[in-house]
Amino acid sequence: MDLGCLRLSFVATLATFLFFHDFCACQKAPNYSFMHNATAAQPVSYYDYIIIGGGTAGCPLAATLSHNASVLLLERGGSPYGNPNITNLGSFGAALSDLSSTSPSQRFISEDGVINSRARVLGGGSCLNAGFYTRAAPYYVREAGWDERLVNESYQWVEKVVAFEPPMRQWQSAVRDGLVEVGVLPYNGFTYDHMYGTKIGGTIFDQNGQRHTAADLLEYANPSGLTLLLHASVHKVLFRIKGKARPQAHGVVFRDATGAKHRAYLKNGPKNEIIVSAGALGSPQLLMLSGVGPADHLKAHNITVVLDQPLVGQGMSDNPMNAIFVPSPVPVEVSLIQVVGITQFGSYIEAASGENFAGGSPSPRDYGMFSPKIGQLSKVPPKQRTPEAIAEAIENMKALDDPAFRGGFILEKVMGPVSTGHLELRTRNPNDNPSVTFNYFKEPEDLQRCVQGISTIEKIIESKSFSKFKYESMSVPTLVNMTASAPVNLLPRHSNASTSLEQFCRDTVMTIWHYHGGCQVGKVVDHDYKVLGVDALRVIDGSTFYYSPGTNPQATVMMLGRYMGVRILSERLASNDSNHFWWRAR
Repeated sequence: MDLGCLRLSFVATLATFLFFHDFCACQKAPNYSFMHNATAAQPVSYYDYIIIGGGTAGCPLAATLSHNASVLLLERGGSPYGNPNITNLGSFGAALSDLSSTSPSQRFISEDGVINSRARVLGGGSCLNAGFYTRAAPYYVREAGWDERLVNESYQWVEKVVAFEPPMRQWQSAVRDGLVEVGVLPYNGFTYDHMYGTKIGGTIFDQNGQRHTAADLLEYANPSGLTLLLHASVHKVLFRIKGKARPQAHGVVFRDATGAKHRAYLKNGPKNEIIVSAGALGSPQLLMLSGVGPADHLKAHNITVVLDQPLVGQGMSDNPMNAIFVPSPVPVEVSLIQVVGITQFGSYIEAASGENFAGGSPSPRDYGMFSPKIGQLSKVPPKQRTPEAIAEAIENMKALDDPAFRGGFILEKVMGPVSTGHLELRTRNPNDNPSVTFNYFKEPEDLQRCVQGISTIEKIIESKSFSKFKYESMSVPTLVNMTASAPVNLLPRHSNASTSLEQFCRDTVMTIWHYHGGCQVGKVVDHDYKVLGVDALRVIDGSTFYYSPGTNPQATVMMLGRYMGVRILSERLASNDSNHFWWRAR
């Protein structure tokens, strides 16, 4: 096969890395009687709990709290149901490459130059991700101070609705066997649990190729206790200050899709709270917009300071991902991430494959985040990204033979990571992306883990178990060089990237969308996720994490929403012994 053709196909497909055909129609919307467009909201309303963000944590949290309280769930995006770009396996990448204002994915580029996305849809990141489902390690649970029994029950509550065992076919089996062959031991079979060695994990895609998201967990909700408003953009949290020992959250201001302003307030009651679950970008951003953050930074944006909290927006991390593309001489199955190697040195090895990375016939090829519409022309000045230039690039891709899109990726994710950065406001508009710096590989430990991970991937590619899927004429250095030449980010390239794995890691770093931090426990919130220095306000989501849990965090973020919902209601109902353990059966 022509090497130039392979390079071109690689450039077109790298960051989509799920490569699915159209298997099925989009998922039918559930009959959620409590779900409405925010334009239908009253100008003023009152609730026991107001949850900001209907994402991976917010949905299970709202579903749980609705059983013994009135809950308002505010989601800035729309519904995932009826959108095949979300629900269909074969359409992965289409949502990520959609840059429209109504897209479920909002693209941002970190100050490091790495292209990234944040969710803008009910269900959050679980509507956009690669679907891998796996729990956090036991030591992570212990270090977080969580109750292990309730954690396990909360995971099971989530898994009844959204987790499945994936089918294992040739490519994934070869990667699994290659991991075992090169010493990522023991082999642990299929399990949701996090343990050293090689395992098959879960997936949120069912056997029909349908995605199941955190939004599906709302089927647990008490319809009479929940109001869910879509396209509701929260602009600030309101605080009572006068006559209070410290600021007390008591309401929110949000706007609907027409721009009309609405206010929602907490009912009177000592246990009523506002809970921010807007994600690792949205939660620290909203705290700052509401006056809780570094005083000098807030004043620079003409925001009234409610609480000078310099640690809001600090500790931002994104797990670096690097990959090697492996063209295959034989057809490979379409597969999502199913196998993971959990190494002792702190790197997670995963893989994905497909006969046509761009989506199957009869749909037109879509190259995801790094389509000609986005990634391939990322190095071209914006004024030169004309419709004609984009159209020509797309046509060139369409002209490639199908074998150019055959193969897959083996990738590694750095655990942790150790390196951290920060987040700052750009504007006072909550719909605008804040400025975020992750400082990939700032700490040598992260870089060393990447080097060891890529070295392990090289051994897998050379293993006997994987030999069927590698061209004999293409050496590992050739594959590394091909990967290093692809425009996977906006960073400058170096001539030694294919010979120095350290430089390869720096030059080809991508996101795996597992960023976290900004409202960390012990710095911005306490161990009950209550915001330090104010009353009636919590943050419950991945912004509270120091490290990404497990190999992929979505299972733990959903678990956390359920877990904290149970704990909050248990506190609320503590005086009623007959109801104290109501949640165990629900």
